[in-house]
Amino acid sequence: MIERIGALLKHETAGDPMGGLKWTRKSTVKIAEELLKQGIQVSAKTVARLLRQMDYSLRVNQKRLESGNRHPPSRQQRDRQFQHITELRESFTETGQPIISIDTKKKELIGNFKNAGCSWEQKPIAVLDHDFRSDASAIAVPYGIYDCQNNHGLVCVGTSADTPAFAVDAIEYWWVHERPLYFPKATQLLILADCGGSNGNRARVFKWRLHQQLCQSHAVTVTLCHYPPGASKWNPIEHRLFSELSKNWQGQPLRTVGTMLNYIRTTHTISGLNVSAHLMRRKYATGERVPDKQFKRLSLQRYGPLPDWNYTLSPLNGELIFS
Repeated sequence: MIERIGALLKHETAGDPMGGLKWTRKSTVKIAEELLKQGIQVSAKTVARLLRQMDYSLRVNQKRLESGNRHPPSRQQRDRQFQHITELRESFTETGQPIISIDTKKKELIGNFKNAGCSWEQKPIAVLDHDFRSDASAIAVPYGIYDCQNNHGLVCVGTSADTPAFAVDAIEYWWVHERPLYFPKATQLLILADCGGSNGNRARVFKWRLHQQLCQSHAVTVTLCHYPPGASKWNPIEHRLFSELSKNWQGQPLRTVGTMLNYIRTTHTISGLNVSAHLMRRKYATGERVPDKQFKRLSLQRYGPLPDWNYTLSPLNGELIFS
């Protein structure tokens, strides 16, 4: 029964990247109705009990959306985007093409600072009483890439700025070093991302660099789908990778970048998650811009009922136009 429910919620699960809690958009009544269609008669109360066994929990409304957003997505738009993402994930899986979920995890102060959570120790670990950035030896920027089909994660850790160039460098590193292990003949890539941050749907530099460094350099067609604003917790990387990282180093100060990399590499779960880590030594400058004339030369095709959130970048014949 739990396996059947898990299959129904495969693309309907969200989660807390810090605590590991999970929840779903489907109500217990709807889940029971879906099971009945499969010939399994079960009550909504039984579904609720099984969901608790699967570490799902009830969620209440939280004030997290920005009030300044004059055009927030409607419930209908959100549902259409979720359905579109589900259909694309199934299509790419059937054709054996890779699907990755990407995002930047919370920045971490490197030094003898308190880390959330607790651990089994004979005596408390002494840490600094205040988290001043001036006391940190570095500020780590963990950029995550989660392989949805193989339950494998890569975290590229930078000590510079979280920029579109940093995000694309991390994705290109995954394509060159991690992708051949699972998808040696891949010619397409589906990327699931949030609407904000260095890989947001409005980040022109992200699109430009992705086209140049992936499409042109490696002859791959890249399709991007962005989760609606306020729905970042549905991005698989949040509860499949980031929550496990947080649990692995909870209660332990990240005194050095090497310590952080070690915790990332030793993150495993009974479901088979394994994670690799890579230190990005490049210094990234902020404020990069792509002129209109240059941006229009991209082979970018928007599609679907929500073109701002869905588009495909394709290789162009000829030399690179990267600058």
